[in-house]
Amino acid sequence: MKQDQGQQHDQLELIGMPEPLYPCTPTRLATWQDCPRRYRFTYLDKPQPSRGGAWAHTSIGAAVHSALADWWGTPVKLRTTERASQLVRKRWLNDGFADREQSAAAGRRAVEWVRKYLFGSAQDPMAVPAGVEKTVTAKTERLSLSGRVDRIDQRGGELVVVDYKTGRRAPDESDAFASLALAVYAVGTARTYRRPCVQVELHHLPSGTRAVARYDRAGLESRLAEANSLGEAAAAGDRAHAQGRDVFPPKPSPGCSYCDFRRHCPEGRAASEDKVPWVSQLG
Repeated sequence: MKQDQGQQHDQLELIGMPEPLYPCTPTRLATWQDCPRRYRFTYLDKPQPSRGGAWAHTSIGAAVHSALADWWGTPVKLRTTERASQLVRKRWLNDGFADREQSAAAGRRAVEWVRKYLFGSAQDPMAVPAGVEKTVTAKTERLSLSGRVDRIDQRGGELVVVDYKTGRRAPDESDAFASLALAVYAVGTARTYRRPCVQVELHHLPSGTRAVARYDRAGLESRLAEANSLGEAAAAGDRAHAQGRDVFPPKPSPGCSYCDFRRHCPEGRAASEDKVPWVSQLG
């Protein structure tokens, strides 16, 4: 099969047929950019190498994201502070915590984050977003991009991409501009809804802060070109893997402590500390 895939690509080049667009997500592109070896482990190796255990901070983020998605799907007349608390508790995950007591403490903290976000900030808890957990799409010269947006707000005559964050550090404007995913989501939102979308926001629930990036047309085109370049490199890596070639070097760093595939990467283990799953980003 691997050889057949490589031969098919060569045949397309020989007869001058255009290559089909490479389907991918911003997450896939970011994984390629961050560490080609982790990219191979995540997307290409079959069977996939075993992953490490669950992380507490991942469970927190997943529960909060799910609870907020449920909130916007709740009829306005039922949206109360107690309802917000119930949604977090309903979606809570115990995976990755040291014990039930630690999980319960983190859960109480997450409930407070969501309540303050909805009822103690500039956020309108009764709003009806234009989209929640919405998949948007965009195409470049070589890519067919798709991604799921946490929330899409309607502000005046334009749309705004909202992404929730629950990590220890509050992001700032530079983080919002640095996110290739957010820029792709803005383009995808505009094209999917056929309405202007040039603003993206990171909403950090623990601190109640918002990091805003507002693009002009040239800025978004530049980010799309960046995505296109990364996608071409990732597609070339996919073809090399299909032909049995290893072009996936590691990029070891202290951040390897939190990689799901750390146990399979000697370079990553050497560059990072072994972390227990409940200490990361819990504060």
